[in-house]
Amino acid sequence: MRSFILLSLGLLGAAIAGGAHAALGPSQLALVVNDNEPNSVTLAAVYREAHQVPDKNIIHVRLDPRARKLSPEDFAPLRQQILGQLGPEIRAVLMVWTAPYAVGCNAITSALTLGYDADQCNTPCGPGKASAYYGDGNALAPAAAAMRISMLLPTTSLDLGKALIARGTTRNFRLPEASAYYLTTSDTARSSRARLFPPSGKVKSHELTIKNMRADVLENASDIMVYQTGMIKVDKLETLKFLPGALADHLTSAGGDLLGSSQMSSLRWLEAGATASYGTVSEPCNHWQKFPQPAVLLKRYLSGDSAIEAYWRSVAWPAQGVFIGDPLAAPYAR
Repeated sequence: MRSFILLSLGLLGAAIAGGAHAALGPSQLALVVNDNEPNSVTLAAVYREAHQVPDKNIIHVRLDPRARKLSPEDFAPLRQQILGQLGPEIRAVLMVWTAPYAVGCNAITSALTLGYDADQCNTPCGPGKASAYYGDGNALAPAAAAMRISMLLPTTSLDLGKALIARGTTRNFRLPEASAYYLTTSDTARSSRARLFPPSGKVKSHELTIKNMRADVLENASDIMVYQTGMIKVDKLETLKFLPGALADHLTSAGGDLLGSSQMSSLRWLEAGATASYGTVSEPCNHWQKFPQPAVLLKRYLSGDSAIEAYWRSVAWPAQGVFIGDPLAAPYAR
């Protein structure tokens, strides 16, 4: 297990003490619009204007917005169409829709970035393929630098989408009340990454308080920058206030089944006020490697990464996981 899992607060502070770096920029992001969905068209225009994404970075496709899952055969030409229009400057792709969000047992974001992983679908509960993008260092290996990481901007509601975009445009703020909450719950199976949670304390260089707690629920907190837990359903979200750019996710099997009802959808985090989240679209078992690694996610975000960069850096085996939210949110960027 790599040493960053055991980072103390002092080491974490020292690791980011050199100051934040420049995050992913609008000119490096491609927007993919589903012309068959009016909300996709509208929110893509709002996003482009809010973040000043160049017109040449817009890609148009036509998909059935009622389809939650694509077959690998149907996805292959879509992936070719999207990747074939990306210029050399593009480092990330934002698909502006809620569905489809899966390709077979893969998430559509991983399938676009890494290609469809048929082996994972043969053994969904087995180990995944390692992502070259995973890690906490500042420098990316050549294989990782060449990747076009991807995310979904949900379009189930225009009001939700516009509010999400507004939160994602906030830059360069420091709030003394900002906290990162890590909850070890009574759900032992879904607390498999609890041993990876950073210890409680203060990251003084960023005025962020880490709160490592044993609790099933967080209630009435108004300073949330990060919230990670493990439950089938996370209660009391309506009592919380997330800061602009906040990241939040829960370890459970079907959080990435965005329109499903068997477990809490990761969409609930965005509806509650978070700016980005993550969940798996098929049964992953509780391998922590298939979910955001807490110490890596926190370090990369505080170092100045954008939400999409920090989330992709934190997932070791991302085949089954869908990344959602505003990819350019970067409250700690230079």
